[in-house]
Amino acid sequence: MKQGVLAVALGLGLGLGLAGCGSSSGHGDSPVKVVAAFYPLHYVAQQVGGGSVTVTNLVQPGAEPHDLELSPRQLAEIADADLVLYLPGFQPSVDEAVQQDAKDAALDVTTTAPLLDSATEGGHDPHLWLDPTRLVMVTNAVADRLAAIDPANATGYHERAARLDQALNTVDGEFARGLKSCQRREIVTSHAAFGYLAERYKLTQIPITGLNPDEDPSPARLQEVATLAKQKGATTIFFETLVSPKVAQTLAEQVGAKTAVLDPLEGLAEGGTGDYFSVMRTNLATLRAALGCS
Repeated sequence: MKQGVLAVALGLGLGLGLAGCGSSSGHGDSPVKVVAAFYPLHYVAQQVGGGSVTVTNLVQPGAEPHDLELSPRQLAEIADADLVLYLPGFQPSVDEAVQQDAKDAALDVTTTAPLLDSATEGGHDPHLWLDPTRLVMVTNAVADRLAAIDPANATGYHERAARLDQALNTVDGEFARGLKSCQRREIVTSHAAFGYLAERYKLTQIPITGLNPDEDPSPARLQEVATLAKQKGATTIFFETLVSPKVAQTLAEQVGAKTAVLDPLEGLAEGGTGDYFSVMRTNLATLRAALGCS
């Protein structure tokens, strides 16, 4: 275990010992220890790793991943992992832990696929997994990294990655066909999480707030979005599963629209039984209904 994590754990009286800590350089029958920063990365790691890995998701179902504060146990898991999958800038606490204790084990997924600039503020939009073709790139990078860590199981990693790639390309085709002919192409969303989906399928995102879902919109921004929604004939204002729908509901009442859930897949709802593909297909059905697609 790295010194920084050990100090935190001991300082809180958890008495984490040194036995069994430290990343393993050889595997065989010992599973590769993977830590994923949040749900989409957890899903990819599980699908590619199969029975050759154990995967820990740092964010519990129902929790908003931006707000993550790591426990001493989670810090220890990051330090002890063979592979840490994370997205810099999305969860500051994870960024800090990686820099302190897991630089050599970390895979920054923003290096595996091109990023879009944020439409609402400086920097890049992190929500790349909402474009399935970009998640293919992440999948292949994860397979390559696992194969390098665990060469004995490299064939399995690449075979499972190929199957996941095929499934991702299939859902990409479903979105392209399903959103090809629609009466409207503007989506009014509670926060700016859908830039990749909009760019991939030729939609226009009109976000109420920026990249942070906990941000409160100014009265001026609410009025601006209300005006745009009326001009574009929006019939639906989209809100999310892990944040309050109040702002979206208020805007919908103002413009005479209804509300519906459009899931950014940052995490699964508590008690939910779906996965990446079932949520994406639900999103597609929701979009088709809201946009009047034929």
